Amino acid sequence: MTAHPISETVASLMPRAKAELAELVAFQSVADPAQFPKSECEAAANWVADALRAEDFQDVALLDTPDGTQSVYGFLPGPAGAPTVLLYAHYDVQPPLDESAWLSPPFELTERDGRWFGRGAADCKGGFIMHLLALRALKANGGVPVSVKVIAEGSEEQGTGGLERYAEEHPDLLAADTIVIGDTGNFRVGLPTVTATLRGMTMLRVTLDTLEGNLHSGQFGGAAPDALAAMIHLLASLRAEDGTTTVDGLVTDADWEGLQYPEAEFRTDAKVLDGVELIGTGTVADRIWARPAVTVIGIDCPPVVGATPSLQATARAQVSLRVPPGQDAAEATQLLTAHLKAHAPWGARVAVEQVGQGQPFRADISSPAYTSMAQAMETAYPGEKMQSSGMGGSIPLCNTLATLYPQAEILLIGLSEPEAQIHAVNESVSPEELERLSVAEALFLRNYADSKGA
Repeated sequence: MTAHPISETVASLMPRAKAELAELVAFQSVADPAQFPKSECEAAANWVADALRAEDFQDVALLDTPDGTQSVYGFLPGPAGAPTVLLYAHYDVQPPLDESAWLSPPFELTERDGRWFGRGAADCKGGFIMHLLALRALKANGGVPVSVKVIAEGSEEQGTGGLERYAEEHPDLLAADTIVIGDTGNFRVGLPTVTATLRGMTMLRVTLDTLEGNLHSGQFGGAAPDALAAMIHLLASLRAEDGTTTVDGLVTDADWEGLQYPEAEFRTDAKVLDGVELIGTGTVADRIWARPAVTVIGIDCPPVVGATPSLQATARAQVSLRVPPGQDAAEATQLLTAHLKAHAPWGARVAVEQVGQGQPFRADISSPAYTSMAQAMETAYPGEKMQSSGMGGSIPLCNTLATLYPQAEILLIGLSEPEAQIHAVNESVSPEELERLSVAEALFLRNYADSKGA
């Protein structure tokens, strides 16, 4: 079978793509100045802006968003009368966590076992490179047949909503006929997948105070209320014995209809240790795509090394709640806040602070743009048909865009398949997936333009 010209072009561009991804991964662009210098995010934003200018984008701008971060915007005009497609990615990344657990430096793109390792390689700096590859392939094969807007967010991982608020204040900026969110992933490597649903999220910090100051555990332990013990008790109330999320008033028994996730595959993907049980009830798809899930993502407490025999006067934790489609994130926030206040033991004083929130999202996969994407994916992945799945993660911007542009079709694709281990140590991207999805996106843009008579 003769290779498609778009496929041949993308293949020839892969060495350049690797070099560019290495440059982008090198920026320690964690959008939290308490962890990494803000200058790292600013440098990454400038790199993205320069890359757009090099591709002849107009009106390239670094947008100062209300949360103190920058999103990068650019516009590439297409033929007269052509539809407009918005391509989204984000250049900020999760912190590397325990750098000693990485097999190679987290901010140095490293090839190993056929994959490229580095923080953000898949989530989502690789997504921006995917957009560049698709556009370059089209330019080399007759031109880009649509008008293209690109937006690269600078604080998606922090969930602080800067771009959402900016878009609401400037509603014409991101208007488009179709929006491609390049921040999800295939169900598994080699299986072309669009994401039909996203869970929303709410993030809360809870602080418990029980004493005026720390006390000697030998002198006062057994009667004086320990804030850390109170926090452990409180956090335990968020799950049933089998691990099911139990927030008072929150619906937790919805079912997923569609592509299922075999338990054995999930255990392998999640790297669950032998003999350790999965948590919750229902199918795996029910649990990760259709139902809420609470996670304690951080606790402030004394480290084991250097710990003293003390009762803690104060304890603090950060709690994340994933909210499935069909439930309202604001209501879930209220229910979680009420639960935390109601279940704190021993009369401990409770303070709850909201850190972030985003609504769940459900795409209309029957829309015409999905037909164009299905055709493109079948060419990019010979012998495979496009599948649709859910995704347990959150992209709060999706609902903002759906509200601002109700007529726009929104598609979600990306590089974060299970082997990518996004948000964990040793994150990586499959170069084959980057290549094939870039081909798929380029062909989609051409198919979509044809469907609109452009």
